[in-house]
Amino acid sequence: MTVYKYPKPLPSEITPKETFLNRRSFMKAAGIASATALSGGLAINSSHAMTPSLEFSKSKYSITDEPNPIEDIKSYNNFYEFGTGKGDPAANAGSLTTKPWNIKIDGLTNKPGEIDIEDLMSKFDMEERIYRLRCVEAWSMVIPWVGIPLRDVINAYEPQGSAKYVSFETLVRPEEMSGQRGLGGLDWPYVEGLRMDEAMHPLTILAVGIYGEPMPNQNGAPVRLVVPWKYGFKSIKSIVRMSFTENEPPTTWNKLAPNEYGFYSNVNPTVDHPRWSQKAERIVGSGIFAKKRETEMFNGYADEVASLYEGMDLAKFY
Repeated sequence: MTVYKYPKPLPSEITPKETFLNRRSFMKAAGIASATALSGGLAINSSHAMTPSLEFSKSKYSITDEPNPIEDIKSYNNFYEFGTGKGDPAANAGSLTTKPWNIKIDGLTNKPGEIDIEDLMSKFDMEERIYRLRCVEAWSMVIPWVGIPLRDVINAYEPQGSAKYVSFETLVRPEEMSGQRGLGGLDWPYVEGLRMDEAMHPLTILAVGIYGEPMPNQNGAPVRLVVPWKYGFKSIKSIVRMSFTENEPPTTWNKLAPNEYGFYSNVNPTVDHPRWSQKAERIVGSGIFAKKRETEMFNGYADEVASLYEGMDLAKFY
């Protein structure tokens, strides 16, 4: 079992000490009030442009593994909208404009509409969730996300009883997203989906930051999905639309290669990818000769999510 319930630690216990102290010192010197603490708002200097710090509470839904350094998290990514190399997103995503940013919510809902990213972060409580990320390419890292429980957002928009799935859509802006200009094989926009009970599970979040700071562009700014028991490509980035549907929605990688990428794509070490093993994973930053980590069923979250799939064939989870 990898999810633990433990007393809420201080932010300095997760955020690197130097970053934590420097940020608080700067905020104090700038006269930034602490009234937004734990409110889900942003602590922003009203008189000077600066990178905001997210205010959040600590969540009980975290693992005790040590998070990867922020340099790993920001420099090693899959985000094909900015290129296919692991370093391409960090090199190319600076062109992405993330303000203003609206998310459209439609489909089988009693309250269709749009929400601005700042409203999203002010209207819903944010928490830090330390999760393991397992890529389908057999590498992993541990990330301290800041996010909003997806079920809170879903409940606010009142999906109708006929809604069985939630679909998600990524921004299409080829003038800023260089990978969308002529990258063969993928259709834009990138789309993903979850069954409603998966979306409503307490582990599923809309992440808006890492290490207490707003989400870097290369990691899916300003808001992305995080579903820790599924392979990473299910955690769609730079979301601009959520739709409630009765039928299973199409998903990008399943459309491209249905024999390799299923709709569920739960982490499963007993089912290999057609082109490589899923029994073990390389920990990013551990070195090329480091011992691999054995992959756990549902990425270690089996105690929390296995009941969602009772009666289903494990071999078809891909």
